[in-house]
Amino acid sequence: MKQLLLAIVIATLVSACATTTSPTGRRQMVGGVSQAQLDQLGAQAFAETKQKEKISSDGRQNGYVQCVVNALVAQLPTQYRGVRWETAVFVDKEPNAFALPGGKVGVNTGIFSVAKNQDQLAAVIGHEIGHVIARHHEERITRQMGAQTGLAVLGALAGAYGGEGAASTVNQLGGMGAQTAFLLPGSRTQESEADVIGQRLMAEAGFNPAQAVDLWQNMMAASGGRSPQWLSTHPDPANRIRELQRDVPALGPVYQQAQAAGRRPKCG
Repeated sequence: MKQLLLAIVIATLVSACATTTSPTGRRQMVGGVSQAQLDQLGAQAFAETKQKEKISSDGRQNGYVQCVVNALVAQLPTQYRGVRWETAVFVDKEPNAFALPGGKVGVNTGIFSVAKNQDQLAAVIGHEIGHVIARHHEERITRQMGAQTGLAVLGALAGAYGGEGAASTVNQLGGMGAQTAFLLPGSRTQESEADVIGQRLMAEAGFNPAQAVDLWQNMMAASGGRSPQWLSTHPDPANRIRELQRDVPALGPVYQQAQAAGRRPKCG
């Protein structure tokens, strides 16, 4: 029975997914949703956020964010440069930002309390854009689809042998297990990868990659206590800072080359 169950799950996943390589060379499983669908989902989520949240009318803040986004996007692969990237600044004290498929970037006003200059803001936005170009949203959807498929099969089998109560228990426990042992570890991998991509992107755009370290030190100071690393979707802050510091020397020449080529953003 276990072998049959495994065969069913594998067959279902393989039929809808494909193995690709991320910008850092990591193998990832994606599929089951087209780029057009992803862009539509991104546009829908962005529109809903703008309806629910208060949007800043501060022209300087909006221009500042758009300037940083434009500088970063100019260094993206062709398929992303051709997208009209839309930005929005939300009046929210929480220091947060996001980027979505379809060229959508949102920034909370609270981010300005930890991103002290344009380079640090570029580190935040570069990280978020890194999620998009590494297809992390598609990868996450694929993983969630796989987890739900596996739980549905397990629940059906449990229901057949133990009744509806057994099926419900399996689905509840299975959902907890999938979240803590499968979905969240993948999210930490994506966060670390987005750090790597974003830090290189900011250097290519002419922002100082060393400022990514200062940004996360500011974030760590502002966040105070945090949940255990194994229950978090983000890497441990101290580990994150060490990894960003590790990559600064290699990105120095990239930054210097960008500066020499005239890529010297003046966003504010």
